[in-house]
Amino acid sequence: QVRLVESGGGLAQPGESLRLSCEASTSILDIYVMSWYRQAPGKERELVASLFNHGMRNYADSLRGRFTISRDNAQNTVYLEMNDLELEDTAVYYCNAKTYRGTTLEEYWGQGTQVAVSS
Repeated sequence: QVRLVESGGGLAQPGESLRLSCEASTSILDIYVMSWYRQAPGKERELVASLFNHGMRNYADSLRGRFTISRDNAQNTVYLEMNDLELEDTAVYYCNAKTYRGTTLEEYWGQGTQVAVSS
């Protein structure tokens, strides 16, 4: 079992920045990939960014350049730096972990943190 706890959401104005944190209950180096997803009201959950344990990063094309995923191995924490926020970034942001137990890929979710962008 991997427990994920997100923090850092809140209210921001367009153009401002927020940093989300996701602390894992286990070493993130043992987790195959950690990701951030988001779900806006009335929309499906979508992938925002992924960070693989070997260091490769992936981003949603529409967010590349504004959002950055990073990690602190010592703190077992993954971050999502969100810059130049837009109204459309309003959503619940979820931390996701995928890890192998033998040949089985297990998936875990955090509870989510709300980000609201409003002028």
